[in-house]
Amino acid sequence: MTSYKELGLVNTKDLFAKAVKGGYAIPAYNFNNMEQMQAIIQACVETKSPVILQVSSGARKYANKNLLKNMARGAVEYAHELGFDIPIVLHLDHGDSFELCKDCIETGFSSVMIDGSSLSYDENVALTKKVCEFAHSQKDYVTVEGELGVLAGVEDDVAAEESHYTKPEEVQDFVGKTKVDSLAISIGTSHGRQKFKPEQCTRNAEGILIPPPLAFEVLAEIEKKLPGFPIVLHGSSSVPIVYVKEIEKYGGKLTDSVGIPEEQLRKAAKSAVCKINIDSDGRLAMTAAIRKVFTEKPDEFDPRKYLGPARDELKKLYAHKNTDVLGSAGQA
Repeated sequence: MTSYKELGLVNTKDLFAKAVKGGYAIPAYNFNNMEQMQAIIQACVETKSPVILQVSSGARKYANKNLLKNMARGAVEYAHELGFDIPIVLHLDHGDSFELCKDCIETGFSSVMIDGSSLSYDENVALTKKVCEFAHSQKDYVTVEGELGVLAGVEDDVAAEESHYTKPEEVQDFVGKTKVDSLAISIGTSHGRQKFKPEQCTRNAEGILIPPPLAFEVLAEIEKKLPGFPIVLHGSSSVPIVYVKEIEKYGGKLTDSVGIPEEQLRKAAKSAVCKINIDSDGRLAMTAAIRKVFTEKPDEFDPRKYLGPARDELKKLYAHKNTDVLGSAGQA
């Protein structure tokens, strides 16, 4: 058993309380490897932003849970070495079972998500409550995120054809019965780099897809039911057209890519939304930089020479998100 405090991590409780009051959101950036983690920590130290290092079940398998634990410890030490001790959370994204959440808690995670949104309402309540009881009973309190509503799209092992908005009339009962610390809701965000079908969008003069707006009226109703309670948005990458075009310029094919406009995320971050998940944007930035090197320098085979530029592009992206989108810069 490893407590997250032994690794220098924090849970989300105080961070979310400050974010709700301050009108900003904590970035939750998914990572799979060293370069991604370095970019996240560099950007968040430089912008003085708290951060949630987010790991899916698939990423945990890819990295190995013991290596991952020590990467989290290294992230804390790396931030200190860079000159500013930002608050760092290690969070399980889309945990699908009690056993997985328990194992993550016992190997140093400071926060876990249990995603029972594909189950019936009563089954979701029962599973989420079970995880909360275990997490909250630890000597060092581990925070739990639950989910109501279904996001469309694909992210690792999570997939759904259609989205179903969160029902505001269910949120009080769900939070009261489960005792979750935060709630992921569905108001129109979506997983993956193709968040909407073309027929759901309009096209501007350049032919770029313009997505429908988020359902802020649903968010407002949820806030009325749960005043001041921490709300989470999944599937919140903006899918920057600059990266899509760069990838396609260097041989990729990303037809009909469309994300969530950053101005809508900034609006959400000023509300009770205090955690915004971003994964696909990082994948796009990294892929664009790597493809560029491979095309312009076809004789290059040193991983540092293409992963290094990818890390630099990621850092630039994350610093922009903290400063211009989430409002988390300066909040550490």
